[in-house]
Order: sequence, then structure tokens, then C-alpha cells
Amino acid sequence: MRSRPKLDLRAKSHLSYFAYVCHRFSGLLLACFIPLHFLMLSQSLRGASGFERYLGFTDFGVFKFGEWVLVILLAIHLIGGIRLLMIEFGPWCGLRKAWTQAAILFGIACGLLFLYLAN
Repeated sequence: MRSRPKLDLRAKSHLSYFAYVCHRFSGLLLACFIPLHFLMLSQSLRGASGFERYLGFTDFGVFKFGEWVLVILLAIHLIGGIRLLMIEFGPWCGLRKAWTQAAILFGIACGLLFLYLAN
């Protein structure tokens, strides 16, 4: 069985590798969030009092910070996925550095917009 070829430092320092890592990392963190979200929503099936008790936890600062991070992760994952689709199905070739930069800026802009609208 052949082992995978090792990437040299130049490949790992490229901006497209950073986009790949951000897309994978955001996807994994979102996959961890989904079961917790469904668990929280399932508490509403037990009645309003149980759901209100769990909603009380979201008033802590760590949960507010988590919501902000979640919005940024969703934006980065969305734009990263669109970037990959454009690379796969577009008539052009290459990895397009500007798309990676646009994804990062879009994620930051969504996070800042969320902070502005959340207050």
C-alpha cells in the first residue's frame, strides 16, 4: 500500500491551503454544533418550563461569544463551499487567490454585522 505524498512547506503556506483548512475546520465545528442544537430544541417537546430553563443558559457571555463564532463559521463554510463549486464546475482553472480573500472578508463582515444587529 502506498502512502500519501507529503506536502512541502510551500504548499502548506499557500492561501488556498488556508482556505481548505478553514473550510474543513468550520465544517467539523458545525457538525459538532448540530446535535447540541437538536438537543436544545428537543427540550421544547417536554414543555415550556424545561425549554425556558435551558434558554436561561444562553444569557451567559460564553454563549453570546459562541453565537458570534457560529455566525462566522457558517459564513466561512458557505463561501468556502461556493469557492470549491466554482473551482470544480467553472470554466476557469486554478485556485483563484481573490476568492479565498473574499471568503475571509465575508466571514469577518458577517461576524461584525451580527455583533451590530445583536445589540
